[in-house]
Amino acid sequence: MTKYKLEYIWLDGYTPVPNLRGKTQVKEFAEFPTLEQLPLWGFDGSSTMQAEGRSSDCVLKPVAVYPDPARTNGVLVMCEVMMPDGVTPHASNSRATILDDEDAWFGFEQEYFFYKDGRPLGFPEHGFPAPQGPYYTGVGYAAVGDIARKIVEEHLDLCLAAGINHEGINAEVAKGQWEFQIFGKGSKKAADQIWMARYLLQRLTEKYGIDIEYHCKPLGDTDWNGSGMHCNFSTAYMREVGGKEYFEALMAAFEKNLLDHIAVYGPDNDKRLTGKHETAPWNKFSYGVADRGASIRVPHSFIKNDYKGYLEDRRPNSQGDPYQIASQVLKTIAEVPLAGEKKAAA
Repeated sequence: MTKYKLEYIWLDGYTPVPNLRGKTQVKEFAEFPTLEQLPLWGFDGSSTMQAEGRSSDCVLKPVAVYPDPARTNGVLVMCEVMMPDGVTPHASNSRATILDDEDAWFGFEQEYFFYKDGRPLGFPEHGFPAPQGPYYTGVGYAAVGDIARKIVEEHLDLCLAAGINHEGINAEVAKGQWEFQIFGKGSKKAADQIWMARYLLQRLTEKYGIDIEYHCKPLGDTDWNGSGMHCNFSTAYMREVGGKEYFEALMAAFEKNLLDHIAVYGPDNDKRLTGKHETAPWNKFSYGVADRGASIRVPHSFIKNDYKGYLEDRRPNSQGDPYQIASQVLKTIAEVPLAGEKKAAA
């Protein structure tokens, strides 16, 4: 038997953006534990905005498990928060009620800023560094400094060792801003892995004295880019059947549901989606081939392949909850009839 360090990780009850929480228990197993072997575990919900002190018990239900490469015999356990009965989802548990489809593929592009001493990494104590231009995919000290690349490379290795489907990294448009990409089949799987990758990044930067700033426009109304979490998506029908008529109906559905999407695409998005800095205005829907200033970017490959493949919704922001984002995308897609189906009566 081996003693394993089980790190139970969950989302707290803070709004509009939950925080990641984690605590460890040590248990013995003959080998790396399966999800089914991991027990429910309680915590003090009064300290996480999920209960009152007079009735503070909440329960963690394991829903995904990964090896923890930063610990000897470590296990990362993604959890849902349940009521004390261990069965009823807590009101803050956005994962339990979302739409899921294992044939729906999601790729999230998570942008963020490194922050130190209350400002983006590489910013002077007063004022701003040189304007945007050389930082995006930049190389060299002047562009990326002396520590950021070390962190993102280490984070990449941690994610891959944990079995997270991390697909790439790059320095972003603003000084101190970076991005990583996660792909998953099914909304829950993709979102679980984004949250776990966020956790690993935040835990990693503790030892560097650096924080991660996920706010979508931390530098306010200045000539510096905000941070998004672009959502690339496809369903089996989009990949295998598609067609121009279906695509146009899909875009009409996205336009009709504009406000429902914006409601779950992250807080303060009106500060980021201004029509500037490669964004579309938050209150106007648009799409365009290779257009990074549109709500939805249509890849050239999609058009060339007879309107089949994936699309990129560029509106979700860096603080967005991937569970709710993916679920809303699936809700809108579900409104569009497939070939041979009749449209439901209004």
